[in-house]
Amino acid sequence: MDRIDAMRAFVAVVVEGSFSNAAAAMQLSPQLVSKYVSKLEERLDVRLFNRTTRKVSLTEAGTHYFEHAQQILLSIDNMESQLGGLHQNPKGTLRISAPVSFAMKHMAKLVTDFQTLYPSVTVDLQLTDRKVDIVEEGFDVALRIGELKSSSLIAKLVAPIRVVLCASPEYLAKYGMPHEPKDLKNHRYLHYSYMERNTKEVIHPWLTTESGQHRGELTSNNGDLLVNAAIAGAGLAVQPTFIASEAIRKGELVIVLPDDEPKTLGLYAVYAHRKLLPHKIRCFIDFIDGYYGSPPYWDEPIQNI
Repeated sequence: MDRIDAMRAFVAVVVEGSFSNAAAAMQLSPQLVSKYVSKLEERLDVRLFNRTTRKVSLTEAGTHYFEHAQQILLSIDNMESQLGGLHQNPKGTLRISAPVSFAMKHMAKLVTDFQTLYPSVTVDLQLTDRKVDIVEEGFDVALRIGELKSSSLIAKLVAPIRVVLCASPEYLAKYGMPHEPKDLKNHRYLHYSYMERNTKEVIHPWLTTESGQHRGELTSNNGDLLVNAAIAGAGLAVQPTFIASEAIRKGELVIVLPDDEPKTLGLYAVYAHRKLLPHKIRCFIDFIDGYYGSPPYWDEPIQNI
């Protein structure tokens, strides 16, 4: 027996004055309403109504139970109304995890535009290149870059992520422009430590040692640092264009081996559940879809380089 349904049936009998009137108000049969109340009395082990052929009246226990039941049902109805309001007008805190460099360069305006549309949503944006556990760490959405492996999480593609091998004109003037992949073996390489091998930073086997480890005269877990090092002439860097495109447009970096460009990756919005998705999450997922354009705005000036 559903305890709440039984409680509603009991309150309806009190308010409507009879089992038949309560049944009509609840759009149930009188037999089912009577069964609900009888089961409730069995559970409580008290008699709630004095019944005659003409009317029903509350017992002393029934009077006390009615006062409490009304308050409980009112609280439940208020809660459901508030939750319905959350569905219609999203509010609350939206916790997002995002990669450091991408968020620093491309998420401030997105969050501002999102909150302009949904002013009752507070955004808690946490930046990390570490792969967070969404459920364990309490995030609503995580933005991830790469080739996602199958999991129980839901992943929506937000934008393609183009990756290029690049270096400064000064570096190339000093060490020579590579014309084919094997030319890379004589060059300095700036390695991004979070790049997984199966995402084809594995751009070329010439960028790994004989044991299969990544080469790297400089290794860092931050792409902005590596791009700045490449601009300074430290070596070749494999980096996404959302970091490197500005330097490429300015001529501070040059794309190397454009015909052997690494495989395009993806920026994904990852979240835990598809059913009964909180409205604040659904609104964010819908909002970010297509937000950066196709191709993304950071790629438009350098598509043919």
